[in-house]
Amino acid sequence: MTDETDPLPPAPRPLTPAAARALAEAQARREAEAAAGAKAGTAPREINGRPGPEPVRYGDWEVKGIASDF
Repeated sequence: MTDETDPLPPAPRPLTPAAARALAEAQARREAEAAAGAKAGTAPREINGRPGPEPVRYGDWEVKGIASDF
């Protein structure tokens, strides 16, 4: 006896015009964000600021390893 199975999966449905437009807009947005990120590089240098990592990077103020909510 042979086991007959469908060797090929069903073909994907074609995209609707709205779906194709949404995918194109999302791709354009990702490319714009990548280009803006490449231009910006890092945050601007703070004048007379604290040395080291940003103290509010986790949503809390951190000084010498002690974090406090604000």
